[in-house]
Amino acid sequence: MFATLPVFLRVTLACLFLLGNTVLHVVPLLLLTLVRMVLPVPALRRGVGSASVWIAESWLSFNGWLWGAFTRTRWTVEGVDHLSPRENYLVVCNHQSWIDIPALQKIFNRRIPFMRFFLKSQLIWVPLLGPAWWALDFPFMKRHSREELERRPELRSTDRDATRRACEKFRHVPVAIMNFTEGTRFTPAKHDAQGSPYRHLLRPKAGGVAFVVDAMGDAIRNMLDVTIVYPDGAGSMMDMIAGRIREIRIHVRQLAIPEGMRGDYENDTAFRERFQAWINQLWTEKDERIAAMLAKPA
Repeated sequence: MFATLPVFLRVTLACLFLLGNTVLHVVPLLLLTLVRMVLPVPALRRGVGSASVWIAESWLSFNGWLWGAFTRTRWTVEGVDHLSPRENYLVVCNHQSWIDIPALQKIFNRRIPFMRFFLKSQLIWVPLLGPAWWALDFPFMKRHSREELERRPELRSTDRDATRRACEKFRHVPVAIMNFTEGTRFTPAKHDAQGSPYRHLLRPKAGGVAFVVDAMGDAIRNMLDVTIVYPDGAGSMMDMIAGRIREIRIHVRQLAIPEGMRGDYENDTAFRERFQAWINQLWTEKDERIAAMLAKPA
């Protein structure tokens, strides 16, 4: 609809639409959250929480419409036809670009439960978005430098404890928990610095996945292994609106979380090695899948 407009006008209008859509949805979302905080009956609080999720899904739906209206990006998506909004999922994905998050929200919105991400604690101060993430029960994690951890080893458990608190809350509602297992976006410099054994991926960090699987217990039995590639190269959202990202390819496969993959990752050496071997195997398969997806003609 707007994709034929000059780039400057297209980017300006898209930003205004995004801002207006965010304000339109975040304001009632925060008001509902205040109501939920003062309600004395748990069942009523859960009802208000469901209404908050409905608002968030409406927010994402409009954003998804915007990507279609303002861009000519072609979406090639496999594996989303047999998902359920009533089933809990752990979603793991490689991390290429800031576009990854809105892309995943677009393909999964209302196909699976509303996705929650583990966010850096500093992001709670992002105008509008930070309070909205807080209102939607996104877990905020504190990151500590190596020097801090050496001075105060007890801080090593803070992320684990935050994960357990969040997962305890998630056990009572349909949820999809998102994890970018590499921990950061892929760049050639990071790849070389790590000495990564994969061609298209950074080394996976298995600990975060292990903590979620253990904390959720039987409440989460399925994993969505998501692979995302940009044949023209990863870029920014402005690159996408400006027409420089012509195609996004996404592959989704549903896997049952194997028996024996719930345990004490931190203290059980044998379990930790077994869990890491499982994640490393998934990453080997993902690396091969990325190569195949990139090799397909446009």
